[in-house]
Amino acid sequence: MSEQPVQEIVVADANVLINFIHLGKLGLLCSLPGYRFIVPEQVFAEVNEASQRAALQAAIQAGVLRVERITRPDLLLDYSQLCQFLGPGESACLVIAGEHGWKIASDDRRRLPAEAQARLGPGRVLTTPDLILAAIRAGLMSVEEADAAKALLEQRRFRMRFRSFGDVH
Repeated sequence: MSEQPVQEIVVADANVLINFIHLGKLGLLCSLPGYRFIVPEQVFAEVNEASQRAALQAAIQAGVLRVERITRPDLLLDYSQLCQFLGPGESACLVIAGEHGWKIASDDRRRLPAEAQARLGPGRVLTTPDLILAAIRAGLMSVEEADAAKALLEQRRFRMRFRSFGDVH
């Protein structure tokens, strides 16, 4: 009997999901070895653009992503307190990840990284570049494909702080 590989659960924020939708690679998240992705219902609600919402819904129906709901009263209180200084999606990601000891996928560079470190510990936030690097390392993308993805995302005003994935891979 073979053992299943351990999967790290990652609670995904809208910005990362939308980046992968722009790339036409939302399904890639399902293929990343060692990861499984969760979407808080608040994040799902933040995706308003019709084609993006359709892509997200298709990924949920295909089992690439699973929707998670906050139901415990104490966690709902924590969520409402976080919403005073973070958006609903970021707040939901923090609460759900904190409840289970999971990671977060978010490209927020403002308050979320510090709040995640305080609540979850260091190294618990993955970004779009981190996930693309994971795809390169898993052989699911070449550096050239990743650089093309980087260029496309930069056209959509998502900037990465390096010249090429070849420099950071």
